This record gives sequence, C-alpha cells and structure tokens, in this order.
Amino acid sequence: MSEEAAIPQFNIQIGNDLTWNVQPILHEIRHALDKLLETGETRVIDLRSIPLAPGEEDRIIDTLCCGEVHAKLNALGPSEIYETRFAGVWLVTHHNEENDIIGRFIEITRIPDILKSQHEDMSIAVHQLENELSEAAESNKPETDAETNT
Repeated sequence: MSEEAAIPQFNIQIGNDLTWNVQPILHEIRHALDKLLETGETRVIDLRSIPLAPGEEDRIIDTLCCGEVHAKLNALGPSEIYETRFAGVWLVTHHNEENDIIGRFIEITRIPDILKSQHEDMSIAVHQLENELSEAAESNKPETDAETNT
C-alpha cells in the first residue's frame, strides 16, 4: 500500500460541480422533524461544516423558505432567526460586526435556544421590576397632614 493511499483525502467541490448534499440534508431535516414530534429530541445542522458547492446552500434555503416567525438580535454582531415554511425547522444565521456570515445553522426544535430567556437574565429582570414597582409605590404615596402643615 502506498503512503498516498493511507492518507485520507478531503475533496472540497469547487466551481459548478455539485456535491449532491442538498437532498440528503433535506432528508435529514425530515427525519429530525419526525424525531422531534415523536420524542422531543432536537437537532442542529451546521451548514458551514458540510461541503457544499456554490449555490447549494442557497438551494437548501430556497427550499425551506420563510415561515411566519422572524426574529433579529444583536449580540457580538447581528443574528437572524426565522422559522421556515416547515414548522419546527428554523434557520439561524450569525454575522460578525462587519456583517459577514460567521455561522449558519438549521435547528429542528420548537424554539431555538438563542431565543429562550436565560435564567440569570430573568432573575435580574425580577429584581429590576421589583425595584421599579417599589419606587413607583413610594412616589405615588399620598402626602399626610403632618407633611403638608408647615
């Protein structure tokens, strides 16, 4: 056996040659959606970790299309999250501060984790709301006769 044959070769498709990964990815999404319905198990597909020829990522996104829910958030660069036309299938795209795509994921879940409120943030929110309600109650207190008789 030659030394070359022992080294695994990674072949990235370039040009207009197809990798033929579009249909398998769509089948993977279908199976993951079925699993979500049956067991509640979620799945994340990192589109940037799969070899795709130019235009294939767009074909996947065009097939999924946009659904009814769309969210944008800003944390270390903008992120865009939208549910596709297939309920439970979400496209999550992260950008850096220069608006370059740094990550693109298909999440098969009821709601992406990035949209869920974090426990620590909710804990801070409770204290903020308590403080504001307390301050509002203090400022709305009617003046007593002793305070008005000077």
